[in-house]
Amino acid sequence: MEVLNYINGEWVKPNVSEYVDVINPATGQVIAKTPLSTKADVDAAAKAASEAFPAWRRTPVQDRVQYLFKLRDLLKTNQDEISRRITNECGKTFEEAKAEMVRAIENVEVACGMPHLGKGEFVEDIASGIDEIMIRQPVGVCATIAPFNFPGMIPFWYLPYALAAGNTYIVKPSEKVPTTMQFIFKLIEQVGFPKGVVNMVNGAKAAVDGILEHPVIRAVTFVGSTNVAKYIYATAAAHGKRVQAQGGAKNPVIILPDADMEMATKIVADSAFGCAGQRCLAVSFAVTVAEARNTFTELICDAASNRVVGYGLDSGVQMGPVINAASKARVEQLIGLGVQEGAGIPVDGRGTSIKGYEGGSFVRPTILADVPRGSEISKTEIFGPVLSLMHVNTVDEAIELVNSGQYGNQASLFTSSGSAARKFRYEAEAGNIGINIGVAAPMAFFPFSGWKESFFGDMHGQGMDAVEFFTQKKVVVERWPKEWTRKF
Repeated sequence: MEVLNYINGEWVKPNVSEYVDVINPATGQVIAKTPLSTKADVDAAAKAASEAFPAWRRTPVQDRVQYLFKLRDLLKTNQDEISRRITNECGKTFEEAKAEMVRAIENVEVACGMPHLGKGEFVEDIASGIDEIMIRQPVGVCATIAPFNFPGMIPFWYLPYALAAGNTYIVKPSEKVPTTMQFIFKLIEQVGFPKGVVNMVNGAKAAVDGILEHPVIRAVTFVGSTNVAKYIYATAAAHGKRVQAQGGAKNPVIILPDADMEMATKIVADSAFGCAGQRCLAVSFAVTVAEARNTFTELICDAASNRVVGYGLDSGVQMGPVINAASKARVEQLIGLGVQEGAGIPVDGRGTSIKGYEGGSFVRPTILADVPRGSEISKTEIFGPVLSLMHVNTVDEAIELVNSGQYGNQASLFTSSGSAARKFRYEAEAGNIGINIGVAAPMAFFPFSGWKESFFGDMHGQGMDAVEFFTQKKVVVERWPKEWTRKF
């Protein structure tokens, strides 16, 4: 499959000689090649977006959202086809891919409310005969640098809000998973946006740096690892851009003795092993409190051992592969590190081979038990189907352990105690909190939050945070003396 850029309403083949193989992680087969676009390609997209901006921002907001209504319908109609592409290049199961697109569509639906969401403020008579108005105006050309793990969803945390607010846009998909966004852009082409309003540039670091450094691009969003998020944030800010950069995570869950253990086990297993653990809200370590230890350990080990692993389009499969062979090797190396540091391994997913898919990058669910506090494995984001178990005696110790980490993306608690839940909600240092929830993913009308080393910036994606990020406020103070008023 040929992967192309989409610039100024045209499909463009970049003039490059370097390509990256796009591999189906379940089969190991090359399904496409991503062109490594240069800064010149980014410049062409930025120029097109800049030239389209004046007319687009003057398009009435109720007219702009009509394009999004049409896009929403096309995404809905083509949801299964998009989901198959996600499965084939990302590895997750077909049901997981469909759920991803549900969230993408929800964001388009919320952004269609921009005539209301984008309203300003007005105060009459701030002084005698003087009124004050706050209005929102678009920022200009904006861009998203997207990750591999949710190729259909994460760009929609930003894109529809930016367009509805009057901005023009550039999307840079992950070079590992370009075909999902290419198909979506064919739908965008069908919508009929004016030329240059929406653009796509494929590539890797050269394209990223082209976006971060380009003087025309005014705002950048990113989701990925913390090290790269820091680079994105610092570089974009140094070039005068608004930026929000979502980083890594080490999402903890606390299991109290009064929790519904069967429910907790199912939900935690789905969180830790769903999408092969490759999501920024996946539970990564569980802290059992007091007598919850034995029961939960037994149940979660059983759930891990019995999860059906395979190709995501096959019937009955509950978990697919990790993204590629390099990721498989990294995950298995980190499992080995955990064992070296003293953890037990009651369920070992290393060395997995699936019949018929021997070339795939599979790692079965893995449980590391009694992980030593302060160990490297207790702090490192594994980004694979690995759940670490730790144990403490009190809820206070558990919360202290949760808050001791460098990340703050998500923290969860399983309990039947309202007071314990409130204490946790109040004290846990994370941007997304789950109470008897394993993946505390906010709905589209709430911000996708994150604290500490998990987020760099101010406004987050989705909802009103996205509206704030993609608009700039202008305050107008007006006086109209009576003697200036024309007499009729």
